Amino acid sequence: MTRKPRLVLVGHGMIGQHFLQTLTRRTPDHPFHITVLAEEPRPAYDRVHLTSLFSGTTEEELALWTTEFADEAPGIDLRLGDPVTAVDRAARTVTTRSGATVGYDTLVLATGSRPFVPPVEGHDTPGCFVYRTVDDVNAVRARAENAKAGVVVGGGLLGLEAAGALHAMGLVTHVVEFTPRLMAAQVDDGGGSALRRRIEQLGVVVHTGVAARTVEAGEDGGVRRMTLTDGTTIDCDLVVFSAGVRPRDDLARACGLPVGERGGIVVDKGCRTADPRIHAIGECALTSDGKVHGLVAPGYAMAEAAAGQITGGSGEFTGAYPAASLKLLGVDVAGFGDAHATGEDALEVTYANSRDDVYKKLLLTPDGRLLGGVLVGDTTAYDVLRPLAAAGAPLTTPPEQLLLPPDAASGAPAGPAALPDEALICSCHHVTKGTIREAITEQGCTDVRAVKRRTHAGTGCGSCTGLIGKLLDSTLGESGAPVAKGLCEHFPQTRPELFEIVRTTGITTFSRLIDRHGSGGDGCDICKPAVASILATLNPRLGNSVHILDGEQAALQDTNDHFLANLQRNGSYSVVPRIPAGEITPEGLITIGEIARDFGLYTKITGGQRIDMFGATVDQLPHIWRRLVDAGFESGHAYGKALRTVKSCVGTDWCRFGVQDSVALAIELELRYRGLRSPHKIKAAVSGCARECAEARGKDFGVIATSAGWNLYVGGNGGMTPRHAGLLLADADHDTLVRTVDRFLMFYVSTADRLERTAPWIERMEGGLDHLRSVLVDDALGICADLDALMARHIDTYEDEWRATLDDPERLRRFVSFVNAPGTPDPTVRFVTERGQIRPAPVLLPVPTGAVAR
Repeated sequence: MTRKPRLVLVGHGMIGQHFLQTLTRRTPDHPFHITVLAEEPRPAYDRVHLTSLFSGTTEEELALWTTEFADEAPGIDLRLGDPVTAVDRAARTVTTRSGATVGYDTLVLATGSRPFVPPVEGHDTPGCFVYRTVDDVNAVRARAENAKAGVVVGGGLLGLEAAGALHAMGLVTHVVEFTPRLMAAQVDDGGGSALRRRIEQLGVVVHTGVAARTVEAGEDGGVRRMTLTDGTTIDCDLVVFSAGVRPRDDLARACGLPVGERGGIVVDKGCRTADPRIHAIGECALTSDGKVHGLVAPGYAMAEAAAGQITGGSGEFTGAYPAASLKLLGVDVAGFGDAHATGEDALEVTYANSRDDVYKKLLLTPDGRLLGGVLVGDTTAYDVLRPLAAAGAPLTTPPEQLLLPPDAASGAPAGPAALPDEALICSCHHVTKGTIREAITEQGCTDVRAVKRRTHAGTGCGSCTGLIGKLLDSTLGESGAPVAKGLCEHFPQTRPELFEIVRTTGITTFSRLIDRHGSGGDGCDICKPAVASILATLNPRLGNSVHILDGEQAALQDTNDHFLANLQRNGSYSVVPRIPAGEITPEGLITIGEIARDFGLYTKITGGQRIDMFGATVDQLPHIWRRLVDAGFESGHAYGKALRTVKSCVGTDWCRFGVQDSVALAIELELRYRGLRSPHKIKAAVSGCARECAEARGKDFGVIATSAGWNLYVGGNGGMTPRHAGLLLADADHDTLVRTVDRFLMFYVSTADRLERTAPWIERMEGGLDHLRSVLVDDALGICADLDALMARHIDTYEDEWRATLDDPERLRRFVSFVNAPGTPDPTVRFVTERGQIRPAPVLLPVPTGAVAR
């Protein structure tokens, strides 16, 4: 039997994972024996959205190594926490920190970069951190819990994200930037000034044109003060260095591969090093254009070029178009192309509104081609401007029209129609407008999901998804085809319309709904879980007590709902009992500890103030939950699109700063809304004072105590597009607050689209927060009585799903790994021990012959 070629990937970050995905797509027959050697103790995760961990996003939500990918690429030997320490090019082997030796035929270096820490005296004082990994975030967050003030050294993209995190945690925050302006690489002086004004309005103190000189320690040995080069002193308890990165090229240097004068492994257009068996991709590579590229999109392009070369096809990396768009401390900022007028004869078109701190500038050639631009405070035109500049074609729309606000521009603002077919829509996967139009007009894609599946556009950082939707609508409209607004191919109605149909008709089953109001048939993976959620929300309210695992309902559920537990990447499940507001007795802690010990589960405190137990097999779930229910615990609904948690600080009971009893209110709200099924997950928090320790403004609804009552904020979230919640009510009394939250949740559940969080729901709403306030407080639509009644029935009919499951032998029958071998554990679910607890083993074993997997 011929031995498969050995491919070793060193590093498992975003670029390394993209390489694996590209390789898998190109070689579905899996011709390589692949070993991945990772330094971090966790698989690849979305480092772009690392800051969202501060606002409630979980590590699992950032994970890129998914169960779906593991199924597509079986047999990859993923070794975590064991980085490569040496490369022997002559023997074609690598050695890891544990002493393991792994042979290769092809070696791919994706070692990324390391944070640059300036040579500041005292930079290693306890309380000084870098900002690069999940562990870095966890360390910063732990230190911030007892800190009052923090300093971020570096005013670039990552530095301002770190400053936003410190500010959101209630710290007095300083930013120290050596250059004369913030985000010097992306914006010009005008944009930097507008950005600074917006950030300083939030209370963040900005120091530009200076550097950190010393970090001084206090009596406890930790950070106490920073002194700047201009003599300014800053009292602080925490310092984050975010002053850039340097390529991790140590392995290449040690084994004799050429590296650049300022770092980076020298590669050609195919991302090959001087050794044809070794490739380098991502931030560790110095590409043929003489640059080290630090963004995700060029890293992805390098991964694709290397995968193409390794599989015998074509693939080249010839450079990347510079562009970035993001929200920093609540301020929209974007820069693209030649943002600093470095080209000869560049002409400027500028729009500045100092009242609103909006600044926009475009740079053009004399013949009207767009070179680049800067947008601060309003980046709505970025989706169109970036691909126009990248295409290098003359503008067909006057440039001033592209900058003016829509209500001030003469004529409609430019949209996707203004883009040439060669315009790059998705820079992560190098997908052009023409490719997307072809997928729509010739390959039958009629929704964004289909376009993503066909072209991979929008599956990287996700920032182009909105433009894909606009392009889809315009292309379908041009062809005369109807623009589908329905839930899916089986229902012409939207989710809110289906919700109203079920509410008014009393329909209780999916089959009846699809027969009467859809196209008939079995439905799909879009409409079935969406309708299942609607039925779970409304059936008890309509007097029909139908458990989600009963009859037809069971077949509609997502995998997590199907077993009332979260599926993990190795086929095991996690168990999360409800712990309202994070308050738990010693007896409750002991119960959870004993269960975890007896079933051999991995335990971790979650960001929502709960305890998560990982590693349960399907057949163990009822036994675990029997003990939890008997001890008084309920389902935490971590598996469902429902209310997750209402997080709280300790409030007036213990904290000397508290002005209201936040714990009591959080418990009341969590018990009131538990089990409420919704279009997407709902997270909430209650803070007992303005210090905001519960991070309420990063939740779908958040409550912050005032001396006069409670402020209610709505529409916040972490995740890929973090948003701060907006103020809906100020200084409300208890009853007004609860009544308004009741209405807010039921209005959201009734009118939001499938998988739509509260933030985009409010943004999509005409009139936004003001309209929402008029509906919920002033009853502008006359629906408040209906919303109140729906919530009252939800509260009256609540039933713990796990208790009801344990009481029904028929429901319990599903909790087996193999339908023809009840009681037989799944042998593919295997673990190893690390840090005294289990974690998934990297090798998957085949299912036994004759067993039928559920």
